Amino acid sequence: MEVTHTITNLIIFVLAIYVGYHVVWTVTPALHTPLMAVTNAISAIVIVGAMLAAALTETTLGRTMGILAVVLAAVNVFGGFLVTRRMLEMFRKKEKKAPAADAGKGASK
Repeated sequence: MEVTHTITNLIIFVLAIYVGYHVVWTVTPALHTPLMAVTNAISAIVIVGAMLAAALTETTLGRTMGILAVVLAAVNVFGGFLVTRRMLEMFRKKEKKAPAADAGKGASK
């Protein structure tokens, strides 16, 4: 019995999902921001691969799927950068507000 390439690729895909799920859920909260940055870099590589796949295919379906892959990877990259920026803003020190006594002096004049 010979296993087709499609079955082999499907098995690899399912195993990648399983391993990825367990790796992400075991990350400590302090490492979530660096993990997001690495994920954005990987998604950028996916964009390059999707562009190559879309350009090298000869069928309309293949080209459409390649373009869809480029669009979805781009959304993932930009969304990841937005989430990373928001996470980094949580670690910034808050600016101190002006004391209320100064506001009272200006009103009494």
